Amino acid sequence: MKFYAFHGVLPQENQVGAYFYIDLKLKTNFIHAAEIDELKGTISYADIHAIVKEEMAIPSQLLEHVCHRIAKSLFQHFPAIESINICLNKENPPMGACAKSIGVEAHYTA
Repeated sequence: MKFYAFHGVLPQENQVGAYFYIDLKLKTNFIHAAEIDELKGTISYADIHAIVKEEMAIPSQLLEHVCHRIAKSLFQHFPAIESINICLNKENPPMGACAKSIGVEAHYTA
């Protein structure tokens, strides 16, 4: 997922913003949905996107904090989630170095 958001420690990061990329891996038992070919028994990625979008709209200093909030919200909304892997990267961070993106990866379990 790609979002324009205002996360960062430096004041300019909170004013100018940047693009952020999120890769999520969710572990859940979706065998029933796989057998019947219906959303019932699994988790809609459209619903996941809506929750991540809400959390990305809340400015934070640290990417680690954003990941924590996203995981906490997903676990609250979808009790069937067993674990979450989140990779959150900031495009072209203002750190005086040539870097396409810099980010964090976190793993959470229910």
